[in-house]
Amino acid sequence: MIHVLNGAMNNVMDDAMCEAELKHRLLKWITQDCERVRALELALQCAKVHSMPQWCLAAGFVRNLVWDRLNGFELSPLNDIDLIYFCPLDISPERDLVIETYLNQLAPELPWSVKNQARMHVRNQDMAYTSCVDAMSYWPELETAVGVSYQVVDTESDNQTKTGTQTCVGMKNHPASYDIELVAPFGLNSLFALKLSANPKRSLIVFDHRVETKGWLTRYPLLECCRTS
Repeated sequence: MIHVLNGAMNNVMDDAMCEAELKHRLLKWITQDCERVRALELALQCAKVHSMPQWCLAAGFVRNLVWDRLNGFELSPLNDIDLIYFCPLDISPERDLVIETYLNQLAPELPWSVKNQARMHVRNQDMAYTSCVDAMSYWPELETAVGVSYQVVDTESDNQTKTGTQTCVGMKNHPASYDIELVAPFGLNSLFALKLSANPKRSLIVFDHRVETKGWLTRYPLLECCRTS
């Protein structure tokens, strides 16, 4: 019995180490992409101005970066930047539009899309979500449910103590460092394993429609489609 418990504990530790390695690789890739770093900077500025708790840039902003890298492709253009946040105090669509307009004024060339996850349960006919993480756990594909956010940190005092801090490699003489937070309710293993997995919380009809219309399997030939968990 002791050997079985030790074996299970070792498996848990190995999985945790693997997840930590994948997180480190992902954060490195993000900080090497100055377009994504810029989008994070603008989203951070917007979050401060509009009091957006629990915000992150999610979905294709992270997923496509990983799939591009692992397929050996040039990075795809950011054709949709999904900024999500959670604010149950004001779930009106007008609030999202105001935030989206602000971002379009900051960077009109970027394809912003803003959604307060505190109201998305209505559209999806779910129970009310309790957080961004909870809302993301209902997204149709497990690998889409991943996002990142950040805050600027003191490079002199915090840079040596915060293990999650990454510096933008692509920008010369950039004064800031970024404490990047990863939001991934299903972890990173299936994303890096190049799987496209249906979320059992959602209808397979929705999943199949998205797979067909998004063209992921054509665009990323190494993907493995998993319709059942």
